[in-house]
Amino acid sequence: MDVPKPGIIVPTDAVVKVLKTTICGTDLHILKGDVPAVTKGSILGHEGVGIIEEVGNAVNNLKKGDHVLISCITSCGKCEYCKKQMYSHCEDGGWILGHLIDGTQAGYVRIPHADNSLYLIPEGANEEALVMLSDILLTGHEIGVLYGAVKPGDTIAIVGAGPIGMSVLLTAQFYSPNL
Repeated sequence: MDVPKPGIIVPTDAVVKVLKTTICGTDLHILKGDVPAVTKGSILGHEGVGIIEEVGNAVNNLKKGDHVLISCITSCGKCEYCKKQMYSHCEDGGWILGHLIDGTQAGYVRIPHADNSLYLIPEGANEEALVMLSDILLTGHEIGVLYGAVKPGDTIAIVGAGPIGMSVLLTAQFYSPNL
């Protein structure tokens, strides 16, 4: 569908032209109706790679034309949760893209708290590989490995060979389990 290009709303915003994005299992839960906070007509998606199109006047570390990785979690960097590195609990962020505000499955996306929520991509980096760092690899590591309390010598079973399962397999190896 055609929608207006997003713009800067607050000075810490950036607008990013989306070059690569993915579909997450969370998007499927939304489409099924499991996330009532997502309103009809919302643009889904919280993962991506793009080029900065515009920055607010309070964005200090990024500029128009920068090639960036979009974090699935938006963080202000100043609240108590951010100070404790609990970014998903940010009082003015967290998982908002494709949830509480329009997400990355569009031509352009507005990114709040751009200085803390976008990461510069080195020249020549593989965008298709990097988009996996936006959420997929991190989810596999956090949910499959850290929450699974994988330790050296553990025997683990990974059920599912999709992107998350493969991310668990890759990151579990850092903890020396028996695979």
